[in-house]
Amino acid sequence: MKTPLQITFRDIPSSEALDTHIREKAQKLEQVFADIISCRVVIEQPAKHHQQGKLFNVRIDLGVPGSEIVVDKQANEDVYIALRDAFDAAKRQLEDYARQL
Repeated sequence: MKTPLQITFRDIPSSEALDTHIREKAQKLEQVFADIISCRVVIEQPAKHHQQGKLFNVRIDLGVPGSEIVVDKQANEDVYIALRDAFDAAKRQLEDYARQL
């Protein structure tokens, strides 16, 4: 990556374990497509819904040459599952982008 990975925690305390987990996932994306310019990850826990527990939303913005790949609203009660789903979706979109090139 040309710019450092940016990780933002909203409405939840930052965690060393989560930070490390996100950095590992981002490195795996670089193995799929080496020309990633930037990567921003936002983890948030919006206000509690009445019928659901506390859901974590994950947003990933990947800057690639000539475009941007955005994964948004990967919600789950387990932050690690929400991260897994978001990074899996980002990987699929990155693979599609690489094929188009």
